[in-house]
Amino acid sequence: MEVVILAAGKGTRMRSDLPKVLQPIAGRAMLGHVIATARGLEARRICVVYGHGGELVRERFGAEDIVWARQEPQLGTGHAVQQALPHLTDGDLALILYGDVPLIADTTLRRLSDAAAAGKLALLTVMLDDPTGYGRILRDASGKILRIAEHKDATEAEREVREVNTGILVAPVARLRDWLGRIGNDNVQGEYYLTDIIGLAVADGVEVTAVQPTAVWETLGVNDKRQLAELERIHQRNVAGRLMDEGVTLIDPARLDVRGELICGRDVEIDVNCVFEGRVQLGDRVRIGPNCVLRDAIVGAGTRISAFSQVEDTVMGVECVIGPYARTRPGTRLGDDVHLGNFVEVKNSHIDNHSKANHLAYVGDADIGQRVNVGAGTITCNYDGANKYRTVIEDDVFIGSDSQLVAPVRVGRGATLAAGTTLTKDAPEAQLTVSRAKQISIPGWKRPVKKTT
Repeated sequence: MEVVILAAGKGTRMRSDLPKVLQPIAGRAMLGHVIATARGLEARRICVVYGHGGELVRERFGAEDIVWARQEPQLGTGHAVQQALPHLTDGDLALILYGDVPLIADTTLRRLSDAAAAGKLALLTVMLDDPTGYGRILRDASGKILRIAEHKDATEAEREVREVNTGILVAPVARLRDWLGRIGNDNVQGEYYLTDIIGLAVADGVEVTAVQPTAVWETLGVNDKRQLAELERIHQRNVAGRLMDEGVTLIDPARLDVRGELICGRDVEIDVNCVFEGRVQLGDRVRIGPNCVLRDAIVGAGTRISAFSQVEDTVMGVECVIGPYARTRPGTRLGDDVHLGNFVEVKNSHIDNHSKANHLAYVGDADIGQRVNVGAGTITCNYDGANKYRTVIEDDVFIGSDSQLVAPVRVGRGATLAAGTTLTKDAPEAQLTVSRAKQISIPGWKRPVKKTT
């Protein structure tokens, strides 16, 4: 099977400089969803028909398994498919999809493809309570499909029909090539309608069959930001449903956003307003507090991430305690039972088992051993304005509050840094290192007072 994706529309009602098919659903361009579905069908060829914003669309989805056909000017859906014909092979089936219909399911498309066997033309249709704006499926008294009447061209009686065309169809390529060469544009829009091939198929004695999707929302398209938001919520509701079916506890399924792939172990609990981006893997018994953002992360079993924490490109061991208001940035690797408390930031660092930074600390470009205590207000000074350097803190070190470690520097095993230390040279192991100004008291000193006029 070969797939043609129509993606040339301008999307004027989006009121955006971004082409319509690049508008995101769950963090991925709508066209990206459709291409992923086509790939899941193991299509022999994927042809994207592009137009408005075309070069940007091609740049975003430049891949070896995609061929491109430009539609300029845009003269209707039939004209769009005509542009793809040079890339299609007679003897194959062609599946027509749309770049602004992002939620179509591969299971529905497989049933549609199966229905097109033996040279049939298979349409995906739906029953709508309000079919305004859609092409109506017109059948004869025996129920056979005769043709499709576009809403603008339909009679009052035809507009009463509730079965409508979704535009998604499967047809033999050779037949499609013939029919598209015979359609005209004698209609209100002056366009070449793909739907006109239905009447030609019937006239040629080709059986036209209809398949219904599993859910109507699979066929919904997007023309403006309201519809984009509606499909976003539908998609997120579906994701939440799948997670709960797998045993995940969602405190409120309506307040969850998965913008990528979320993999959960057993007895995972996720509180409200959490966002998951990229590929996130949560081990057994992980607890995610409210208002957290996780991106490209692996979280070990039993770990708790408290409210308002942000985790990016991070691997955590088991039984860690993170947050609230903690942030781990790219390159962070945490061992088991690591604690990062409120307003602690870690970047490009490895923190080994049972180490803790519970309050107000910045750890950047550092290698921290086991059972290390990082006191409140501690900073690894890793950047000199031009280059970055690493800090090494060995096992069983105690770092007092308000310390600055000026990299490159090493703190030996079992060392203690006194509070307020600015460390510019290596601290020997098992010793107390102090670096602070001498404390003095000045007798008789008087605090300044405000002058009176």
